This record gives sequence, C-alpha cells and structure tokens, in this order.
Amino acid sequence: MNILLTSAGRRTYLVQYFKEALKKAGLSGLVHAANSQESPALAAADRRVVTPLIYSREYIPCLLEYCKREDIRLLIPLFDIDIPVLAAHRGEFEAAGTIVVTGEEEQARICNDKWKTLEFLRSLELPVPASWLDAEEAIWALREGSASWPVMVKPRWGMGSLSLYEADNEEELRVLVGKIHREIGENYLKYEAAQDADRCVLIQEKLKGREMGLDVFNDLEGNFRSVSVKEKMAMRSGETDSAVTVENEALQQLGARLGRSLRHRGNLDVDVFDCQGVFYVLEMNARFGGGYPFSHCAGADLPLALVLWASGREVPQTILKVRPGVRAWKEIQIQVEHSNE
Repeated sequence: MNILLTSAGRRTYLVQYFKEALKKAGLSGLVHAANSQESPALAAADRRVVTPLIYSREYIPCLLEYCKREDIRLLIPLFDIDIPVLAAHRGEFEAAGTIVVTGEEEQARICNDKWKTLEFLRSLELPVPASWLDAEEAIWALREGSASWPVMVKPRWGMGSLSLYEADNEEELRVLVGKIHREIGENYLKYEAAQDADRCVLIQEKLKGREMGLDVFNDLEGNFRSVSVKEKMAMRSGETDSAVTVENEALQQLGARLGRSLRHRGNLDVDVFDCQGVFYVLEMNARFGGGYPFSHCAGADLPLALVLWASGREVPQTILKVRPGVRAWKEIQIQVEHSNE
C-alpha cells in the first residue's frame, strides 16, 4: 500500500508514523510526501514530489497523475487550505483508486471558515465566544456591555497564529482590522478570503481558561470511533509545544458529539477552552493537527487505523485508546538528506 502526504512541510514525524503503520499492518508499500517546495518531510519520505501551488490550475492534475503512476492508495492532506481543494476532487481520485482522507466539501468549509464553525457549533447548541465580522458591530456590543475587552482579532480563514492580534480598546480594534485586511492580501490567505473579502476578519471576545485539545477519530466512512483529550501545557506560534493526556468524560462526550455530527474522515483537531467547567470550542481542523503527536505518544495510532481501514480490515478499539497522564514535549531535530553523489 502506497501513501501520499500532501503539504507535508515539516511533519517528518507523520512520515515516520505511516512507515511504522505499514510494518505493523504487515503490508509492503512506500510513504510519499508532496510539497510546493523542498522541505524536511520530503527528505524523510521514501519518495517525494514537488507540486505546483495548491491554487494553481496544475495542482490537481499533477497529484492525479502522480497517484496513478505511483499507485497511491491513501492521500492525506496536512494543510488547511489543501483540504477543500482536495475535497472538491474526491471523486476523481477515487476513480483512480486513491482514497482522499478528507470530509465532503461542506465539512471542509465548516472547518476552514471560522464563522461557519461558529454557526455549526450554535446549531448543536454548544457555547461559543461572542463573535463579529464587523468592527463597528463589535464596538457597539462592547459599549453596551454584552461583551467585554479584550478581544482577539484574526483572519476568518486562517491557521496557527498568522495575523492573530489582541485589541484592548476601540482604537486598537479598528487599526488591527485594517492591518489584518492588508496582511491577508499579501499572503496565501487571500484565496479563501476572496469568498467574502469585506467580512474576512473575525473578532472574538477573549476567553480565559485552560486550553484543551481533542483529537476526534473517525473511520473512512465518517463513523465516530474514539477521542483523545489533552491539556495544553505550552504553545508556540499557534501550535502545541507540550501537552498531557487527561481523562475527562465531559470532553470525551463533546468529542464524540462533534465526530458524529460532522462525520469527517480521519482526524478532527479541536481547540477547546475550559472556562470553569464550561467548554467553548474555538476551532476545528479536519486533519492531523500539531497536537496529534501527544495522542500518538499516549497509545493512539490513527495512521495504523487508516492503513487497516483502507485495506478492508477492522480496527480494534485498543489501537485508538489513549493512556491518561502521559506528558510529552516537542523538540527540534535536524533532518539530513544524503545526496546520490
């Protein structure tokens, strides 16, 4: 079984996890990595391909041709803006024998568009922070006392901590909204933001509480299978640097509800704030998130589960079970590539 990780970037650990998964499953195959430029994950993979940019007209034809030529069975995107593009072409890949591990197009939109995420959560009657797409509406609500300063200001279609700011007053809010509009126009966020260019900045009341993370595991049919709960101990540039797995029945039930309602495929990375026992879901990412390694270290093995499902085999519940109380840290390592010369 051959596997392709797209937008692989620096996720060398996922390359290794999938290599190990093939061995554990007793299957032969190679782990391929794709990226729009040379990166550590490409050096770690068995085979590599440098692709056009995601929004290029040549991106999907390039991947399709590669999947056919290399007999790719599983294609797993690792970057938010990759997901809706691949979801829109799932049928073409399936016709070529490749399973794309994403949700449907609407599921991808719900996760990538933070405003749609809020609407989805409200439909489930889950608590969400006070949120606005217009600075003047936010200021009016803050003046009226229905929300309080500070507020977080960020791209509606964004990821990590890119263009994420905190405003403490009206003047700062107006300045930051304009700043984010300019920054969006100068980077890759401009493509998705073009869907609603006048309302592409999200303003949210800042939550105060423990930062938690969920990995919600669904199978390749979108059926909920398991959930891992973590407390984030340290963050860096919007990604979890250290976390500990915990046992929390309420959060496990929340993860199960999200998995059964969204019916994504593979992993759903969920950011949650625990505000004195009230759980606010802040964001959902339908992919392997930066917090997945902490679930993996504690016993869950979603790469193995995906390989088994793709080969038509059942997955014992133990493969996705997480041990509580396991704390782990990320570290910086060097990925060396040896040339053929």
